[in-house]
Amino acid sequence: MTQELSTTTAPGTTTAPHLARETGRPGADPDWWRDAVIYQVYVRSFADSDGDGIGDLRGIRDRLPHLAALGVDAVWLTPFYASPQADGGYDVSDYRAVDPLFGALSDADDLVREAHRLGLRVIVDIVPNHTSDQHAWFRSALAGGPDAPERAYYHFRPGKGADGELPPNDWESVFGGPAWTRVEDGGTSQGEASGGQWYLHLFAPEQPDLNWDHPAVHEEFASVLRFWLDLGVDGFRIDVAHGMVKADGLPDIGLREQAKMIGAQVLPFFDQDGVHEIHRSWRRLLDGYEGARIGVAEAWAPSSERLALYVRPDEMHQAFNFQFLRCPWDPERMREVIDASLAATASVGAPTTWVLSNHDVVRHPTRYGDGPAGLRRARAATLLMLALPGSAYLYQGEELGLPDVTDLPDEVRQDPSFFRAEGQDGFRDGCRVPIPWTRGGVSYGFGSGGSWLPQPEVWAELSVEAQTGVPGSTLELYRAALAVRREHPGLGAGEAVTWLDAPDGVLALARDRFICTTNTRGTEVELPVPGSVLLSSATPEFTGGTVRLPADSSTWWAI
Repeated sequence: MTQELSTTTAPGTTTAPHLARETGRPGADPDWWRDAVIYQVYVRSFADSDGDGIGDLRGIRDRLPHLAALGVDAVWLTPFYASPQADGGYDVSDYRAVDPLFGALSDADDLVREAHRLGLRVIVDIVPNHTSDQHAWFRSALAGGPDAPERAYYHFRPGKGADGELPPNDWESVFGGPAWTRVEDGGTSQGEASGGQWYLHLFAPEQPDLNWDHPAVHEEFASVLRFWLDLGVDGFRIDVAHGMVKADGLPDIGLREQAKMIGAQVLPFFDQDGVHEIHRSWRRLLDGYEGARIGVAEAWAPSSERLALYVRPDEMHQAFNFQFLRCPWDPERMREVIDASLAATASVGAPTTWVLSNHDVVRHPTRYGDGPAGLRRARAATLLMLALPGSAYLYQGEELGLPDVTDLPDEVRQDPSFFRAEGQDGFRDGCRVPIPWTRGGVSYGFGSGGSWLPQPEVWAELSVEAQTGVPGSTLELYRAALAVRREHPGLGAGEAVTWLDAPDGVLALARDRFICTTNTRGTEVELPVPGSVLLSSATPEFTGGTVRLPADSSTWWAI
């Protein structure tokens, strides 16, 4: 499958921005994060240096020039810490060690230094809601029985029923099933059939939730943050930033299918007000370091107003805007979400962040319809997103137009939620398939030993090699868009857009000397020429003073 969609650029526009701004830590602009473009690397699936089929830190370091040439400002790495890998590394057994799957601590140090040399900042994941069940604390909690002091670091509770045979409440795991597992008093996990206390895990049973009411938990994570800041990282993406604090008494919810309520309704285990004091303490810690280190909240909140609380001036710098990610290909809904998001963050003086894909959701070319139509809409949505005020996040491979892999055999799937009913979408493996770098090879350049999830054959022509220098390719569209975004004074930071009159199905927004038009219709639409073309996801056609915008396309205009 080749990509024959057009990319139009203004004369003189470069499609390969800076390779290196300076050696050492990137420039000291304290507000760099307000309009940063940050590229998410799913460590297992980016680049494999040792041929074991799993991506690693050395592979990422070797591929950093691709990200510098793409034009992003920072790279965000998913967890690479010591872990049994029950949930792709989000079950951490040692927060200060690199898992041997991904390399060694020296590889992390080398990666940060090389990124800085290329002018890229590095953000790493931190997982504070839960640990692995192999973490030293939890192992001691089990081995020491019900009186072990480490049990206070987690949520251990007696069960309900005559013999404590029922879970302490009706909470469900995000991955499906009950959010509680029972242990024997002697310490061996035996599921519901054994006698003993129960422990809370909002995700997999191998991910016991921490009790943030205990001072030792606060002290430990402050120490972990300092460890990585001292190594040189530029900030943290806070996993489940909305989840550390639970409502007093752990009350029942009274409803089933609770995973479907996340981000839409108030839940006693998510978005509790107490999380904000934790974020304030971390902001004080971050502000104590030079170089504008930042915190990014992965926070699911039931409204834009609740989400804005995470980015007040004394809390996190950014929070992911999942309302935008979840928005369908519908102009009215998109405009509503954009307006609500900008208004909410402006109320607290924070930038809005925009994201279309990540490692937990179906890639947006597939969400928008798959096939050629899905790709057209994905390219158009990307230009719309990059035209908006604030910071943008890109997920690895979206610059190649990769679709989700929807036909993975069951026997190769590894997402824990795939194997459990009534939980989070269990098809996240489809967006985690290792990305293609070359047309050939056993894994299209990912590594010499194949890939941990199978790659489709059609990805050969979606590879970096196949798209580099090809007019109209999605890769060159992204390179051009990031170059224009960096150079045009009307793009990047800001708080608002002006909506212009436009035909039905067309979004037209204006910023300083700039207009973006997005035609969401499946047919061409004609309108007066707004200005001179800077960039387009598909080639517009001009007749006198009018322009025909192709179906499912976005165009940037200088005015």
